[in-house]
Amino acid sequence: MAELNVSVVSAERRVWEGAATQIIAKTTEGEIGILAGHQPMLAILAEGEIRVTTASGEKIAVDAAGGFLSVDHNTVTIVAGKAAVA
Repeated sequence: MAELNVSVVSAERRVWEGAATQIIAKTTEGEIGILAGHQPMLAILAEGEIRVTTASGEKIAVDAAGGFLSVDHNTVTIVAGKAAVA
């Protein structure tokens, strides 16, 4: 199965980084799901939970407050003002 290279960072530190099969995040326009092959995009994050399904099938929840999400060539970068693994 195709994978995404994911990096979640906050203003203070790197929160999580690794391979994933799916990302679900809350944006100012609503919830969005990202899979491998997703079109390039940039979105503004709303306060809420980011759900990551890792390549090994583990589910990780990250609480995030503000920031943005970028997708380009199966690379997802999430930069949040504040973020922590829930």
